[in-house]
This record gives sequence, C-alpha cells and structure tokens, in this order.
Amino acid sequence: MLKLNINGRARHVDAEPDMPLLWVLRDHLQLLGSKYGCGIGECGACTVHVDGEALRSCVTPVSAVVGKKIVTIEGLAGKDKSAMHPVQRAWIAHDVPQCGYCQSGMIMTAAALLAKNAKPSDAEIHQALGNLCRCGTYKRVREAMQALAAGRHSDGDHHGT
Repeated sequence: MLKLNINGRARHVDAEPDMPLLWVLRDHLQLLGSKYGCGIGECGACTVHVDGEALRSCVTPVSAVVGKKIVTIEGLAGKDKSAMHPVQRAWIAHDVPQCGYCQSGMIMTAAALLAKNAKPSDAEIHQALGNLCRCGTYKRVREAMQALAAGRHSDGDHHGT
C-alpha cells in the first residue's frame, strides 16, 4: 500500500511501485484529467505537478512520488472545486482547445511555468511548452500565455485565430 498526497488529500493505493503514476491516477483513483498520449513522456498529455514541477506521469513510477505533493488538473484551482485557475480562464478566453485531448497537460505545464516565472518571455514560453497538440492550437496557447505574462486577465481579451 502506497500513501500519496494528491490534490491536498492523503490517498492510499495498492499498486506496484513501478506502475506509472498516470495509471495510478486514472485506474486506481479515477482522476481522468491526465491523458495517455504517447507513453514515452514526449507529448505531455499526462503532465501533472509534483512538488510544483511539471512532470510527465506516464514515465514516472508511482514509487518516485511517495511523500511528494502531487497536483492534477482536477486540483489545479485549489480547494474550491467550482473555481478555475487563471491559466484555465485564459485558455477559455483565447479559445485554445479544439479537441481538448492535450489541454490538461498543456495547462499544467503553463501553470508550472507561471508559478516560477510570472512574466516569461516569448522564448521562455516556447521552451517550456513542449507539449504536442494534434490540432495545432500553439498560436492561441502563446496568445493566452502572453496575456497572462502581461498581467491581462484574459476574460474578454480574445484575439482569435
């Protein structure tokens, strides 16, 4: 039995220590926001925060995160389940998602960047957001991130594509 701290709650899971964190989240805890995309840590659809760092959960054994603070897309906004994180609001304001499959991972990556650097440059945004999006919403992702970095709360600040 492994004890995990997920979204501010202690959770006990009966899983093999080498099971990827993604499968523990999805199959054992029914936290379905983190997606399986590639299984090799390249696409970023499975991104979660571990001690504030963006981490690809499909290649991280669950044993590596015991005793660490794990945050999934479901817990990003904090304890108020009806609230949204500023990145989530910016994503909506800039119509970022299309199919939406990669978006939880992109949002988690963006939120980790902004937590460390509230005003990232375009180059820093480009470097940090290495997630893959099959729909090609990268321009809108950059617009949303630029609005957040400029301190513009994106509600109604849509530039479109």
